[in-house]
Amino acid sequence: MSYIGTDIGGTFTDLVLLSDDGDVRIFKALTTPDDRTRGVLDAMKLAAEELGIPADRLVAELKYFSHGTTAATNAFIERKGAKTGLLTTRGFEDTLRIQRAMGGWIGMPTHEISHFSKRRVPEPIVPQDLIKGVVERVDYKGEVIVPLDEAAARQAIRELRDAGVEAIAISLLWSFRNPAHERRLAELVEEEAPGLFVTTSSLLVPIIGEYERTSTTSINAYLGPVIHRYINGLEGAIRRFGFQGPISIMESGGGVLPAAEAAFQAANLLTSGPAGGVLASQKLGDLLGYRNVLTADMGGTSFDVGLIVDGQPLLETVREVGRFHVALPSIKVTAIGAGGGSIARVRDGHLTVGPESAGSTPGPACYGRGGVEPTITDADVVLGIIDPRYFLGGRMALDVEAARQAVRKYVAEPLGMSVEEAAAGIREVANNQMADLLRRVTLRAGYDPRDFVLMAYGGAGATHAHQYAEVAGIGKVVVPNTGPAHSAYGTVTGDRHRSFSLAVGQHAPARFKRASEHIEIAALNEGFGQIEARAREALGDDVTIHRYIGMRFRQQVHEIGVEVPAGQLQAADVDALVDAFEAQYERIYGKNTALRSSGVEFTVVRVEGTSPVIKPAARQVDGAGRSNRPVSDRQVYFYGHGFIRADIYRSEDVGPGRAIAGPCIIERPDTTIVVGPDQSVEMEPYGNFVISIARNQ
Repeated sequence: MSYIGTDIGGTFTDLVLLSDDGDVRIFKALTTPDDRTRGVLDAMKLAAEELGIPADRLVAELKYFSHGTTAATNAFIERKGAKTGLLTTRGFEDTLRIQRAMGGWIGMPTHEISHFSKRRVPEPIVPQDLIKGVVERVDYKGEVIVPLDEAAARQAIRELRDAGVEAIAISLLWSFRNPAHERRLAELVEEEAPGLFVTTSSLLVPIIGEYERTSTTSINAYLGPVIHRYINGLEGAIRRFGFQGPISIMESGGGVLPAAEAAFQAANLLTSGPAGGVLASQKLGDLLGYRNVLTADMGGTSFDVGLIVDGQPLLETVREVGRFHVALPSIKVTAIGAGGGSIARVRDGHLTVGPESAGSTPGPACYGRGGVEPTITDADVVLGIIDPRYFLGGRMALDVEAARQAVRKYVAEPLGMSVEEAAAGIREVANNQMADLLRRVTLRAGYDPRDFVLMAYGGAGATHAHQYAEVAGIGKVVVPNTGPAHSAYGTVTGDRHRSFSLAVGQHAPARFKRASEHIEIAALNEGFGQIEARAREALGDDVTIHRYIGMRFRQQVHEIGVEVPAGQLQAADVDALVDAFEAQYERIYGKNTALRSSGVEFTVVRVEGTSPVIKPAARQVDGAGRSNRPVSDRQVYFYGHGFIRADIYRSEDVGPGRAIAGPCIIERPDTTIVVGPDQSVEMEPYGNFVISIARNQ
C-alpha cells in the first residue's frame, strides 16, 4: 500500500509517493493552468511509469490521497469566484466597501502606498446591488431588540435568486452573541432558493469585528462553489481510476480537511500549499531536534517564508488576501515574487526581479516553450549553476543559448555589461530580496534570524539558500530530502485539523490590580467548553487540543494569542495569562513597551484541534555502496569569487556521515543543491543535506 500527497505550484505540480516502509519518491509534472487536475494526473502517470505498473493499478492500491491547491487563491486574486449576494443587518450594507477605511491602500506595496495617486479601492467581492439589508437587530448581549422581518427577508432572497447568484453570505450584527437570525435566514434561503451555497458568519467565524467577519464570510461564499466544482472534478478523476480511500485537502491552519468539508471551508484554503511546507518542516524539525526553524519555499513564482518557534508554527488570526481580510487562524506565511520563473527587467536604468513570473506557460526562456524574457532560472543556467542536460534528471533539456539571448537583450545590453555580469546581477538582486524577507519575518516577530535553522525547499530553494542564508546571518541550512516537493510531503503527512473561535469581549479596566477581579471567568470557561465540544465532534475523541485566548491592551487594534492551560480556569490562571501576555508583548515590541496601566482586553477564545492521520515513519538512508565521489567538475559563478571550479556530485552517490567541502554542487533529478566556498555540506542519517555556513556576524 502507498500514500500520495500532491501540491500544485505555479510552474510544477508535485507528487510525493510514500510507501508503507517509509520510502519516499518525488515526481514533477508541468502545471496545467487550464485544468489543474490534468497536472495531478500527469504526475501520477509519471509515478506509475517509474514503478512499471499501469496508472489505474497505482491508484487502486493507494491507501490515502491528500492534496494542496492554489485553486482558492487563484480564483480570489483573479476574481473568478461565484456570483455572490450578501444579507446583512439593515443600515450596514456598506461595511465591505468601507473596509475600516483601509480599502485604498491595504495589501499594496509600501512604495506604492506612499504615492497617493497609485492607491486604488479593490474590486469588490460582492457588488453593491447584490448586498441586501434585512430588518433585524441583536444587541451586544445577544438580546433581540428588533425581530427578524421574515417577509422582507424572503423578498431580498428572491431578488438575489433572480439576479443569478450562486452563493449567499449571511453576516448580521452581533450574530456571534446570538445566531438565531442568521440560522433562520439560512433556512429561508433553502426555502426560496434551494441549492444555493450558503455561508453564515456565526458558524464560520463567530468573532467580534464587523468588517473582518463580513469579509471572511463573503469570501467563503464567493469561493465555495468554485472549490466544490474543483474538488468534485479532482475526486471524480481519481475515483474513476479506482481509488476508494479517503481524500484530504490541505488547509491554511495547520492540517488537512476531508474533501467533503473543503468547499464549506473554502476561505481556509487560501494558503493551502505554503501551509503544507511549514507543517512538513515542523515534523522534520522534531525528527532532527530543531525547535526554532525558518522555512523558505522557493518555487517557480514565489518565495514563501514561515516561522516555527519552540516546535510550533507561528499563526496569525487575521490575514490580508487579495486586499481583503480573512479572519481565520492560519499558519503565517509571508511571500514575495521571487521564484525560479520571476522575470528580470530594467526599469529606468535599474534592474528589478519579479514579482511577475513566466510560470509554466511559457516559462523561462531556457525551457524553449515560448518565453523570451530572462528569469532567475535563466541566470542560473548562464552561470553554470544548473546543468542544462540534467534538468529533471535529463527528462527536460534546457536551451542555454536561449537563456543567454534573453539575458543579453533585456538586461546586459540596456545596462552596458556582459551577459555573465547581467546574469550575476539578476541572481544577486533576487538573493538579497529573499535575505531581506527572512530578516523582516523574524525581526518583526521579535526574534533574531541568527538563532534559527533554515529549511530551504521548493524546486529552486536549494539552489539559492547557500547565499541568501549567509546574507541573513543564518549559520545552518537544512535541505530536506523531500525538498523539491516539500509542500506535497506536508499534505500527505499532515494530521486532520480544525480551528474554532468564539468572541468573549471581557476586559480589565485601566490601572487594574488583578484582572481576575474584573473578568467573568465562568464566561471564559463556558466559551472554551463550547468550542472544545465542536472540535471533538469534528475530529473524534482522540483529538489533541491546544487552547489560546486573544488579548490586547485597551484601545489597541491588533491582538496577541496567548496559550491557555487545559482545564477549568481559576482566578490565578487569569492573572497568569495577563503576565504571559505582557511578557510576550515586550518580546515582540521591545522592553518596557507594555501598556498594562491602560487595561487589558480578552477578545476571543480559540482552540486548535488535531487528530492523527496514519502514515509510515521516516526511514534512515542505507549508505552502503555510495562512493561519496564527484562525477565531474565545472566552472560555476559564486558571488565575490566569480567563476571557479566546483566539484559536481550526484545525490545517489552521497551517503550520510561525511562532510564535503565547498564549493560544490550536488545534483538531484528534481533540484540542484549549491554549496559555496568556505561552506560544507553533509547528509544526515535520514537523507537530508545540512549546509554549514561560516558566519562573520
